[in-house]
Amino acid sequence: MEQIIQYSPILIAVMIFLIQQRIVVTPEQLEKKHREIIEDVEERFVTINSHKDLKEQFGEIKEKIDRIYDCVIQNNM
Repeated sequence: MEQIIQYSPILIAVMIFLIQQRIVVTPEQLEKKHREIIEDVEERFVTINSHKDLKEQFGEIKEKIDRIYDCVIQNNM
């Protein structure tokens, strides 16, 4: 116990240095950064379900364009 008390000022100085240099973060800081990352991801990226729906819509649009093209070709002949 006496050794811990003897080295406590050095330990405190090291801990302050680590906190100032942001090497060690608090759970609160970690949670705040986590929320920021989640918000960035939601703004920049689409969900997998939305992506699948969009691909289906593109497929349907392609089919409709193909039908229109076929009708135009048949009417011109």
